[in-house]
Amino acid sequence: MQHTSFIQRRPSRQIRVGSLLVGGDAPISVQSMTNTETCDVAATVRQIQALEKAGADLVRVSVPSMEAAEAFGKIRQQTQLPLIADIHFDHKIALRVAELGVDCLRINPGNIGREDRVREVVAAARDRGISMRIGVNAGSLEKDLQKKYGEPTPAALVESALRHVDHLDRLDFQEFKVSVKASDVFMAVAAYRQLAKEIEQPLHLGITEAGGLRSGTVKSSVGLGALLMEGIGDTLRISLAADPVEEIKVGFDLLKSLRLRSKGVNFIACPSCSRQNFDVVATMNELENRVDDLLTPLDVAVIGCVVNGPGEAREAELGLTGGSPQNLIYIDGKPASKVTNDNLIDQLEELIRNKAAEKQTQLDQLLAKD
Repeated sequence: MQHTSFIQRRPSRQIRVGSLLVGGDAPISVQSMTNTETCDVAATVRQIQALEKAGADLVRVSVPSMEAAEAFGKIRQQTQLPLIADIHFDHKIALRVAELGVDCLRINPGNIGREDRVREVVAAARDRGISMRIGVNAGSLEKDLQKKYGEPTPAALVESALRHVDHLDRLDFQEFKVSVKASDVFMAVAAYRQLAKEIEQPLHLGITEAGGLRSGTVKSSVGLGALLMEGIGDTLRISLAADPVEEIKVGFDLLKSLRLRSKGVNFIACPSCSRQNFDVVATMNELENRVDDLLTPLDVAVIGCVVNGPGEAREAELGLTGGSPQNLIYIDGKPASKVTNDNLIDQLEELIRNKAAEKQTQLDQLLAKD
């Protein structure tokens, strides 16, 4: 299967978020945000661990109070994953989490306050090697911009971003990324397109308040997919009113569909019809749940009949084609064995895990040589 993406990414400055590189030629990173009560340290750490297991590159944690800042310090001690602190209104909270080991500070220009407060936060970030994100949101624009434009618009979002980019430029601070989020797809896409032409900093993509699992996935895929296909975007979050782990899964599925990043199993599966020789829908639902812990990139085709099955299976690393009386397994494009419908899912899971382990060994050997 063709793994090369034809997308030419927008050149951007590279920054560091803890151990993670963002921008430049670094892979597009996928992040999520905890929705636990930050002061519940144990619950928040468990959720971060679940996100890390799902493949998250970095995680954002809301820090709304000084009490939450102290809790953040305890959370920081229990994970090596790069952490972003989400700060609103009180710049002193940003200063405190900077002392406690945060990797990135997300501030909202619309509510962080006076320029001297931003200057303090920047100084703390510079001293400790912390990056920042200017997070502009259509729902919390500065009052003067609300008055000027009357309502949130792409131009208003970009003006807000450029205002604060200019401020950081004047402070000679370049370790930052920028987002211009809106819940409206057209507004967000237009704002990102315009901003991408204006600055060299990496862009964090997102459709804010996108919705529930299904509707939010669709809305985010439309908006972020359009931008990514144009080469815009260096890190992303899929904002869903759902388990944050789902945000990571959708984010990687989106990048996999555009061949921008591979992590985990990439299923090629038919929607099923009366020609199917096994229950494709039930098989896929169960398989996706069983192997979602795998992070090794692997293309697996699951096709219910012999019309398109052989062609798809030959292009995948592991393929299943429905047949009567037996289904046919392909490995690396070649017919390998026949299987019945009895214990089909168990057999497929075993084959997938074995193939993933084999491929991971090969990848590790290549890395060792480099």
